[in-house]
Amino acid sequence: MKINNDTLVGDIVSENYRLASYFKKQKIDFCCNGNRSLETVCTKKNIPVETMLEEIKAIVETEKKEHNYQSWDIGFLTDYIYQNHHSYVEEKITEIKPYLNKICSVHGQEHPELFEIKELFEASANDLTLHMKKEELILFPYFKKLVQAEKEGTALVARQFDTVESPIAQMHLDHNDEGERFRKIEELTNNYTPPADACNTYRVSFSLLKEFQDDLHKHIHLENNILFKKAIELEQKLKK
Repeated sequence: MKINNDTLVGDIVSENYRLASYFKKQKIDFCCNGNRSLETVCTKKNIPVETMLEEIKAIVETEKKEHNYQSWDIGFLTDYIYQNHHSYVEEKITEIKPYLNKICSVHGQEHPELFEIKELFEASANDLTLHMKKEELILFPYFKKLVQAEKEGTALVARQFDTVESPIAQMHLDHNDEGERFRKIEELTNNYTPPADACNTYRVSFSLLKEFQDDLHKHIHLENNILFKKAIELEQKLKK
């Protein structure tokens, strides 16, 4: 992939996910707002686009790709997201909630921001659970039927929507909401930096929240920038 001023940030990360770490350090959102060009984000950040291009080139040349997600078919990518990210979210929600309850109880008086962090995470947990169920029960099975129709040369199956773009648009909105929530959590935790009086439970809680956000960024990126785009393209192809 040749990267230039007009290349979309989401497409850059799609090609090489290791560049996600670079964009995160620059505080550039590659998942929910991955449809912006490199020049656009550089202008907003007041960074010379030539400098960023050189830095990206250096990273690409020195690091190997983790996975070539773009080469995976929709069915395989869908299974990967479910097994690695949906399962992770479900597991970590049950792990993180008790930690937040405990540090609110013990440290809440000295650090009242913990109550807002807890409230934000619980809202995210509830919404993500519903969001993932919609994907698992409606979208993901439809994606697999698209792949099957292409392989067998059969007609598209009946569905609950005119085109897959409609439910995908709602998924994008949900992803944006989660991105905003975790930006607020990141701010309230001072970029997940425990205060000087933090106990081990406090430190573990912040580490788990940071890990959860990192996984969520990759999760959203894989869906917004790769899986959903592939599904839309395949549906349009099968309609011709």
